Amino acid sequence: MSRDDVPAADVAQLQEHAKRPRTPIAGPYGHPFHPIIVTIPIGTWLASVVFDIVALCGVEPRAFALTSQWLIAIGVIGAVMAACVGLIDLSGIPARTRAKRTGLLHLTFNTIALILFVVSFIVRAVEGPHPSVAGFVLSVVGLIVVGVSGFLGGELAYRYGVRVADEETQRAGYYG
Repeated sequence: MSRDDVPAADVAQLQEHAKRPRTPIAGPYGHPFHPIIVTIPIGTWLASVVFDIVALCGVEPRAFALTSQWLIAIGVIGAVMAACVGLIDLSGIPARTRAKRTGLLHLTFNTIALILFVVSFIVRAVEGPHPSVAGFVLSVVGLIVVGVSGFLGGELAYRYGVRVADEETQRAGYYG
């Protein structure tokens, strides 16, 4: 379906539908919970890689390696929470649209990252409380995947306006 095949009124209706929450669980209009919750896995997973680097450099290796493992676990829990509200947002995007395809790709990359971090956690648990090169590599690859996914999430919000307040609401912010 090309851009010329869809009447502008239909496109506007599709966009408006994707801006509204399907349920209060996903956050109120203009304030979706998904982008708030994703800061948990992103922050903890990034911190875990920093702690891995410190541990691999030999600075209190056991303490930093164990803390890194716990940060990964917290990130996994946060990622599952973010996925729950993200799926609600995804369900509000109309089918057969570029936004829906982007959302599904975003979901795919997030799932891959989650799997990488779960495997990283398991590898660390099996190897014991010392620095894990394999766990570190899995985490770094996971962070790269999260970065790609974040780009796609930005496309959804900033390019396609998914769960972003409509222009009339935005316009109100520019009046004194």
